Amino acid sequence: MSVSINTNSSASVAASNLSGNNMLLQKSLQRLSSGSRIVDAADDAGGLAVSMKMSAAIRRTEATNTNLSNAQSFLKTQDGAFATATKVLTRMAELTTLAQDVTKSTGDTANYQTEFAALQGQLTALGSGTFNGVGLFGAGTAGTTVTVYTNEDSTTSTTISKAAFLGDGNMAGAITSGLSIATVSGATSATTSINLALTSLATMRAQNGAEASTLSFGKEMLVANKNNLEAANSRIMDVDVAAESTQLARFTILQQAGTAMLAQANQSAQSVLRLLS
Repeated sequence: MSVSINTNSSASVAASNLSGNNMLLQKSLQRLSSGSRIVDAADDAGGLAVSMKMSAAIRRTEATNTNLSNAQSFLKTQDGAFATATKVLTRMAELTTLAQDVTKSTGDTANYQTEFAALQGQLTALGSGTFNGVGLFGAGTAGTTVTVYTNEDSTTSTTISKAAFLGDGNMAGAITSGLSIATVSGATSATTSINLALTSLATMRAQNGAEASTLSFGKEMLVANKNNLEAANSRIMDVDVAAESTQLARFTILQQAGTAMLAQANQSAQSVLRLLS
């Protein structure tokens, strides 16, 4: 190999290797400091694209879980109204029976009717209840239903009922309009209507419980899906600290060795001076 001054191939190679090792060392430092395996898109373009979709799915799953929790709160509020209505109807049934007592005077019956009318007003108030401005109960004899999506991409859903609580033909409609226990015949008629209303109310509460149970299972599935999405995303994005620490030590040694060899390569050209002396 010839000896020259203008070109120091050994130093050029050593500098190139040192530059490469420096780049790898900086990349390793970035990964360990950020905790991410993919620091730049160029590190794993395909993996980054998959991770972005998974991250969005995770956020949608969290939002869907929140929606289901709100729907459960809606049903609990609705069931609270049903529970209160049960107490109201039970007391009204008691009053109708008391009003049929032949030993009661007209004044006594009138007192029962006063309380009965107040309880009718309470049923009306319950029927107009809302949750965050949304009515708890529907209109018409059949009521209405609302759709609740149970997965993050809105491909599966369930419905919750806004039961028909007030109005013509509804559970409380027959109770709040036209009934009076001021007379024995009126009390007898009211007993029949109240018993029918209690039966209807029991069905509504059963429906409410079934829908709440369905939402609970939906929430469990969302939690499981979210956990698995996070695990899959972690395998793509998160750095293996143990493995990367080993790489960091390797690149650090290579950088130090490269620096030393570059210094040696730069010194090698000085041997030419001995030939000229």
